[in-house]
Amino acid sequence: MALVPLADLPGRLSAPVRSPAAARTARRALALLPLLLIGAWAVYDWPTVRAGAARLAAADPGWLLAGLCFTGLGWVAAACVRQGAIPERLPPGPLLASQFAAGAANHVLPASIGAHAVTLRFLQRHGVSLTRATSSLALYSLVKPLAKTLVLLVFLVAFPDLLRLGELVPDGRTVAMAAGCAAAGIAAAGLLLAAVRPLRRPVLDFLRTALADARLLHTRPSRVLALWGGAAATPLLQASVIASVGFSLGLPLSWTQVVLALLVASTAAGAVPAPGGIGPVDAALVFTMAAFGAPVDLATTTVVGFRVLTVWVPLLPGALMLSLLVQRNVL
Repeated sequence: MALVPLADLPGRLSAPVRSPAAARTARRALALLPLLLIGAWAVYDWPTVRAGAARLAAADPGWLLAGLCFTGLGWVAAACVRQGAIPERLPPGPLLASQFAAGAANHVLPASIGAHAVTLRFLQRHGVSLTRATSSLALYSLVKPLAKTLVLLVFLVAFPDLLRLGELVPDGRTVAMAAGCAAAGIAAAGLLLAAVRPLRRPVLDFLRTALADARLLHTRPSRVLALWGGAAATPLLQASVIASVGFSLGLPLSWTQVVLALLVASTAAGAVPAPGGIGPVDAALVFTMAAFGAPVDLATTTVVGFRVLTVWVPLLPGALMLSLLVQRNVL
């Protein structure tokens, strides 16, 4: 009995053939997807944009321009942290462009998923393995809150009398609840690894790669400076944007108070997975600035203006950049 080659068999046994036209169509759809998502979100949140733009129309344009400059420096800081979290050297221009595009994706999806997805794709397109790229994202996510906490401690030590913290310090019950949630999460992860054997090997490989890369990166001064310096500069730049908007509106707070207000607000509300931190962080920021003596209506206007300046002004250019990077196979 003669054997028939597998390629000659009809129907479902034949090897699938990818059409070049279908691949081009899929890439065009991916390029248009960010614009569609941004448009849908704009329709949903249009009242906020309109109210913020009306309030900023009467603000000091000089301070608003300074806020835009600090916003741009925030993307530079993000690119520095991304480079500091990976041993391979990345091209600076495309890396900065990817972080600008990641900002648009980050404001659509919650808990920085959009920015991490864009960065993961960027790293893989530049020859970084999936395990190492994922490890860099984990290191990035770990260093940013640690650096923010260190900055917070520095401000508390440097300005013990200037900043009023009585209304901002959580009570013992809140601290115990947070500690209990953290312990429960760690215990659940341990039980999951113990119960599901197929997860052990990839998780252990990931941990080994992450620890090896972290040790390697901390033997290079340039990577340490980019990683920790960029992570520490990020909240200071964000606070500078808020302060610039507030000063343009007459906010009666100092830059130091605005920095601490942002640090406390983002720490308290950072566990809530809102898109780009919008929502919980905004409410906590208004509360902390009010606790420092700012009128609630002025603090609310400042936060709305901050979101317009950092989210809505760069949103369309960021979405266009994201589409362009997809079309040019950078992502």
